[in-house]
Amino acid sequence: MTCSAKEIRMALRFLGKDPDSPNGDSATVWEDTETGEYVLQGYVVTDPAALGVGPVPDGETVIRFPRRMMRFFPEVNGGGRADA
Repeated sequence: MTCSAKEIRMALRFLGKDPDSPNGDSATVWEDTETGEYVLQGYVVTDPAALGVGPVPDGETVIRFPRRMMRFFPEVNGGGRADA
């Protein structure tokens, strides 16, 4: 997959970081304010058994995203940013 500079440029709004992350680096969720899509950071899933649901397209990956992080999505928390 090839992306142009326009496709890569995003206006991200930070929504939250996992307060229970063992090292404080993951998971994180942002909202792309131009498209309304979410951008997620999490641990990459590499276990072939876990990926057995089908092929992952080029340019994509599968991540682990804790259920407890759902509170950061505006649809879940009433529209605002949920503080960690």
